[in-house]
Amino acid sequence: MFPEDIQTLARQVIETAAARGLVLVTAESCTGGLVAGALTAIAGSSAVVERGFVTYSNGSKTELLAVPADLIEACGAVSEPVARAMARGALAGSGADLSVSVTGVAGPGGGTAEKPVGLVHFSAVGPSGEIHAMHRFGDIGREQVRLASVRVALGLLLDRMRA
Repeated sequence: MFPEDIQTLARQVIETAAARGLVLVTAESCTGGLVAGALTAIAGSSAVVERGFVTYSNGSKTELLAVPADLIEACGAVSEPVARAMARGALAGSGADLSVSVTGVAGPGGGTAEKPVGLVHFSAVGPSGEIHAMHRFGDIGREQVRLASVRVALGLLLDRMRA
């Protein structure tokens, strides 16, 4: 179902989390659960994947992840502050040890001059602290933006487990 490189990354995340006794959670918008899907496609994932939040709408980000509505209003859903708030909210709302969030514009529509198609913000929180990443994948097609985002999110999970 997922490309081989994504399966390999997901397996590394599951094995590393299991070896370190860490539980993880995802908070996804533009990827619509693909990060959680890649992780749970790996045998043994139930030992480390606590849950995944698919918060596609702004209201769901506020309701499920406690992202302040005024933050979304001020910065937009596709922004560093919202990505960070999503990752923190997922962690607080789950009891997990490690979280990753993804929010972006997958396309083909929805982009603006300031936030073009292919712009994706990520955040991860874990034993080695909190990190933010932003990628401008460009207008490479909806599926490719989403898959590229899964790769980055899995990489950030690995990064945050390194203490």
